[in-house]
Amino acid sequence: MQKDTLIGGMVFSKAGRDEDKAYIVVDQLDENYVLLANGDTKTLKMPKKKKLKHLVLTNKVDEQIKNCILSNDSTVDLKVKRYLKLNGTVKEV
Repeated sequence: MQKDTLIGGMVFSKAGRDEDKAYIVVDQLDENYVLLANGDTKTLKMPKKKKLKHLVLTNKVDEQIKNCILSNDSTVDLKVKRYLKLNGTVKEV
């Protein structure tokens, strides 16, 4: 799996105290770990580190958010928060 394929994708946590919460992948550290943001408690500057095996990957990737993450846009947290508010309410299996 290439590094940029997961960036900008929406995921759900399936383990831990944040179970069933939606996040956006902001970086892939290696084949096991990713960094996640939700635009509120976990921002681009202070992302959450999580194992891929503890996540449910969805096929939703927002290209605008992905481009903002890759270009270090300052408004990315607001866009992530808005996107998750509109699209992250129902967990897909």
